[in-house]
Amino acid sequence: MALETSLSKTWGLRYPILLAPMGAVAGGALARAISNAGGLGLIGPGYHDAAWIEHEFERAEGARVGVGFITWDLAKAPDKLHAALARRPFAVMLSFGDAAPYVDAIRRGGARLILQVQSAAAARAAAALKPDLIVAQGTEAGGHGADQPLLSLLPEVIELAGPIPVAAAGGIASGRSAALTLALGAAGVLVGTRFFATHEALGTAAAKQRLVEASAASTLRTRVFDIVRRIDWPKEFSGRAIANDFSARFHGREAELETRLELEHERYRAAVAAADISTVVIWAGQGLDAIHAVEPASEAMARLVEETERSLAAHTQK
Repeated sequence: MALETSLSKTWGLRYPILLAPMGAVAGGALARAISNAGGLGLIGPGYHDAAWIEHEFERAEGARVGVGFITWDLAKAPDKLHAALARRPFAVMLSFGDAAPYVDAIRRGGARLILQVQSAAAARAAAALKPDLIVAQGTEAGGHGADQPLLSLLPEVIELAGPIPVAAAGGIASGRSAALTLALGAAGVLVGTRFFATHEALGTAAAKQRLVEASAASTLRTRVFDIVRRIDWPKEFSGRAIANDFSARFHGREAELETRLELEHERYRAAVAAADISTVVIWAGQGLDAIHAVEPASEAMARLVEETERSLAAHTQK
């Protein structure tokens, strides 16, 4: 069964698979590789500046790619959106916060608008802005998110979205999980952690190898990495990461971490410089059991497509 949906047809994609704009992981090389393999690559600046965005778009030169932002970060650094739009991205994805102030600029820039949501309330607000795509992000996702599982969230978002296509996100790293969401009515999937474990992704070799070694049970949703980095996220949005020595010390003891913040912040910065993954966060979703090697992004994409097509075909034959 060919992997084709209304999203892939209307957006001119070979496959309805989008690269999650993982902050400081989904750079231009990875976005380009995913787009060239038939999906849509989204660059993820995270907290990097406009110069970083320009550099990564240069690395994606020749491929049709997009970009994704944490919405409230744009209020602090509006030049980041301007820098991205100057590169004529195919799509701009906004996650968290109020997207309304940025919709007109994105549309004027000629980009498709993608809005990611984590709840029914957020889906209603997103649908009112009439984006080109809504992404339903379940709690299984790596990085920041909320607490509703994808299996219950996705049908709610599809119902609220009406004619707007919906993509599924959260723990999707295998063809079976992708096929399940497509069978539930998703028009596509947004994949992060599976593509983190690729040669083109930014990040250290040690972090990528840890993704291979870890499992779904190795992850937890926690606030400790935000606290130690002095990044102020609303409490309803924790981050899913692979547990390490640092989280073992402070997860559940956040008040103690706050009292030691000056010291622990400096220790964390030193760990980042040393690429010490026993302390430094590795954001990862619950699809880790489907990741068995660090490989080229094109191979990871081809396997995901083949598995998804096989799973969909088996489903339709039953």
